[in-house]
Amino acid sequence: MTTSYLSAIGTATPAHRLPQPQIAEFMARAHGMDEAGTRKLRAIYRMSGIGYRHTVLPDYGRDLGAYTFFPNTADLEPFPTVGARMRVYRREALPLAAEAALDCLRQAPEVDAQSITHLVSVSCTGMYAPGLDIELVQHLGLRPDVQRTCVNFMGCYAAFNALKLADAFCRADARARVLVVCTELCTLHFQKRTEEDHLVANALFGDGASAALVTSQPVPGRPNLELTAFHCGLEPDGQADMAWHVNDFGFEMTLSSYVPRLVKQGIRKLTEGLLRHLPVRLPDVRHFAIHPGGRRILEAIEQELGLAPADNRHAYRVLHEVGNLSSATVLFVLRELQRHLLKADDGAPVLSFAFGPGLTLEAMLLRVAYQ
Repeated sequence: MTTSYLSAIGTATPAHRLPQPQIAEFMARAHGMDEAGTRKLRAIYRMSGIGYRHTVLPDYGRDLGAYTFFPNTADLEPFPTVGARMRVYRREALPLAAEAALDCLRQAPEVDAQSITHLVSVSCTGMYAPGLDIELVQHLGLRPDVQRTCVNFMGCYAAFNALKLADAFCRADARARVLVVCTELCTLHFQKRTEEDHLVANALFGDGASAALVTSQPVPGRPNLELTAFHCGLEPDGQADMAWHVNDFGFEMTLSSYVPRLVKQGIRKLTEGLLRHLPVRLPDVRHFAIHPGGRRILEAIEQELGLAPADNRHAYRVLHEVGNLSSATVLFVLRELQRHLLKADDGAPVLSFAFGPGLTLEAMLLRVAYQ
């Protein structure tokens, strides 16, 4: 049976890189918070585990009077509509997605853009048609007959569905070369509501893009990651705790404080389901690539599976440097892992997780294939 390999990963972030405390001050002003509310908000941001986030909107780092997207009014009214936010998405998504894709392809110079057979584009923060997928075909010089698939509005775990598609394409056709591109502009969807769910969501998400090349043959000269197995689980009790809705003033995220508890509740069953029919047990796993949905989620998984914080070092680094980038994030973590692999890691299992609306829990087992 044909095997598939995650051969190269590229990443990109917008130019505006802001320290987390600076964003907290913007948010406190935007919410019109008093001194007590501002202290609470600063604590949320300080405890997030995030040092910096990137955004396509420079306003988050500016003072009132210098905004270019939000109105220069104390209450930000009239608040930007979905249409205004989608116009920015359409302007900014392609350059960011293309940067990540080119970064990916540069790592595999023997793979020509014209040899790409499939393009899977992923996003939950913006949509239009003709869409980002067609623009990427034209911008990257892909063949016009490349097979295009869009994975939209699935949230933080969507990269797993894209990798499942890529795996299926490669297993069906040994000549397949699949480019996966995840593009998320989460900061377009800032909400002014002050419920804790919204304050936490505003504290976590940033903008970025990632791309992955999946092939049926490993790319020589680098550590490939063989896609070995996937498993999906649902925790229906969490349907209302993590959700994503299109409203009049952007896409509105619900992210309750119960999510870490729900992830902890389901993670062992998810892991057992993934490994049940494989010759691998949890103690055999040497590397982890876990979606950093937030610091508390990483800590909940560590407690339930008996992991040390060092096992999650790549996730913590990504969380600190860029925050949560929705679907793009897990590829950032896998890129960080891939950069640190050695020839001695050849054959080592890698366990990866991601989570999203539903509450959906996704698991993936990979193996290091050092060529």
